[in-house]
Amino acid sequence: MSRGQRERTMTVQTPEIYDRVGPVLQSGPVANAIIAAIKDLNQDVMVVDRGAYVRVLVPQYCVVTRSAIETHLGRSFRFPGELETVMSAFKGSLQLNQDEAAWRLAQAQAMR
Repeated sequence: MSRGQRERTMTVQTPEIYDRVGPVLQSGPVANAIIAAIKDLNQDVMVVDRGAYVRVLVPQYCVVTRSAIETHLGRSFRFPGELETVMSAFKGSLQLNQDEAAWRLAQAQAMR
């Protein structure tokens, strides 16, 4: 490639990306602990680091537990309140309780 040419990259989203769900987290130590916990509890975890935030995507169902986050964080974690302070957005439908958060593929999305 000559000096005057710029390399162009195009991001291609395959259909499987649309079937993924999960949180968008503000980067930092708490996000790192949440990501590690998600990786422990789910398969085929995709992490997209955008600098200030990190998008975590799992096919169709993503779960994370308070205890798994605490294991990686090394301290207690107020759930769901503390999760909500670092989660700026999410994909899918979200269910929260005192012990876990679960993101599911919405029925309308699943029918595509």
